[in-house]
Amino acid sequence: MKKYNVAVVGATGMVGRKMLQVLAEHNVPVNTLVPFASARSAGGKIPFCGKEYEIMELTEENVRAHKVDFALFSAGGGVSKQFAPVFADCGAVVIDNSSQWRMDPAVPLVVPEVNPDAIAKNRGIIANPNCSTIQAVVALAPLHRAFGIKRIVYSTYQAVSGAGVAGYNDLCEGVTGAPPKKFPLPIFGNVLPHIDVFLDNGYTKEEEKMIRETRKILGDDTLRITATTVRVPVYYGHSESINVEFNRPVTVQQVKNALSAAPGLIVMDDPQKGVYPTPRELADRDEVFVGRIRQDESVESGVNLWVVADNIRKGAATNAVQILEYMIR
Repeated sequence: MKKYNVAVVGATGMVGRKMLQVLAEHNVPVNTLVPFASARSAGGKIPFCGKEYEIMELTEENVRAHKVDFALFSAGGGVSKQFAPVFADCGAVVIDNSSQWRMDPAVPLVVPEVNPDAIAKNRGIIANPNCSTIQAVVALAPLHRAFGIKRIVYSTYQAVSGAGVAGYNDLCEGVTGAPPKKFPLPIFGNVLPHIDVFLDNGYTKEEEKMIRETRKILGDDTLRITATTVRVPVYYGHSESINVEFNRPVTVQQVKNALSAAPGLIVMDDPQKGVYPTPRELADRDEVFVGRIRQDESVESGVNLWVVADNIRKGAATNAVQILEYMIR
């Protein structure tokens, strides 16, 4: 079996470490791992598959000195803007977890269960969507293909780990009464309808991301979408209430059948017996889970869905690794 040289940029961060875990768990044929991080972490060691690898400082000289086939990025938009083209110029395919390239018309925005054909259109860079968008479109794509979606209303309940280590620490330390360092207000015992910056139209950047990315991934600019994204005091796992209106009448059973047949998605829907997805119980899983499937009785053809996934795994690391796996297959 052919093996590949793989770089992980931002290897010491929360998502970077999860990428290493998922690469190992999925038995991706890695020949040599090249972990990149900031100068602060350079020279340290990071374990992977029974070996220890030296952490490299992310510089153009070091990138060009270490020939890799794939580079998984999770180091922020500014780093991606500067260094993704350098890796691509050296012949690597970059799979980037930042928002830098997502809406670039020349860069595929990919969820492998939804639009794998877009991978072939890459010119050296592939964008990983926003974590909240990924789990949503895994559930929505089979419904859009089967019935045609007219309108989507997103309401999210997003874990603090979506804001990185600093967000995670705000919840940990907030339990003791410490003031927040990452969030504008305390997150412990609270919910914040404020993820990323506010735009002139009153939406946040996170809400705008979900709207625009959903249209791009599903390949339909006519979709009417609105969103409210909310940070909640949960460590891992985003939950989403998704209201979907279709172009024609659809029954709940038809929706369940379509979702049950979809790849990467598990239906957990027996609320009378307490069976529905929750983030705590489904942490560190690769799949997207759907429950509370019911008719929206306020419109002619609508349903409500409750969608849960681990935002650090499927919402970031796993999706990137799945793109890599698709390419090597």
